Amino acid sequence: MFTGIIERLALVKNLSLKAGVGELLLDFSDFYNDLSLGESIAINGTCLTIKEISGKVVSFDVSGETLKKTTLGKLHYGEKVNIERALRVGDRLGGHFVTGHVDGMGTVQGKKQSAEQCAMFFSVEKKFTGMMIEKGSIAVDGISLTIIDLADGVFSVALIPYTLTSTTLGFKKIGDPANIEIDMMGKWIKKLLTHTQEKKGGITQVQLMEQGFL
Repeated sequence: MFTGIIERLALVKNLSLKAGVGELLLDFSDFYNDLSLGESIAINGTCLTIKEISGKVVSFDVSGETLKKTTLGKLHYGEKVNIERALRVGDRLGGHFVTGHVDGMGTVQGKKQSAEQCAMFFSVEKKFTGMMIEKGSIAVDGISLTIIDLADGVFSVALIPYTLTSTTLGFKKIGDPANIEIDMMGKWIKKLLTHTQEKKGGITQVQLMEQGFL
């Protein structure tokens, strides 16, 4: 579990792809000196497990499912990525609960810069915006943000200067992809409502059959 508060930016040293899986090597520089094998780290919002530590370079295995649903398979040498260590009991929760299980990818559709902030618009699958609400939480590349405007297949967030300089969103251009994780509350509510509707529909059909109408 994570909070969506990015701690550092790490550099991609290498991404090797073979037989539908990958290995990602990141240069953590002097960010952490107490990492452990098997520890969970959110990389651009994707929860990965540390496989090996060699000095400042940390390696991770990337599954085929992760390569398919996230932007990690598109990383290249020298690119910066957001990193966050897993939440510990007693830590401050500055963002919102983020699982590190990316729902899918969105695309930067537009940017509107003002003196104090930048509004960034993302296009996503319509089924994703159906689980979002205005002023609700969303994780973009692992960054905890608040949804400002919302329409079918599009949402926007407001980015303060600190976020732009401290995360990968400061490098994003129109057309660039981003990892999207919807707030788990929205997903649970959607699932419960869908289950309730399906259950009601099923009961109605059974009743009609029993009464000879079908």
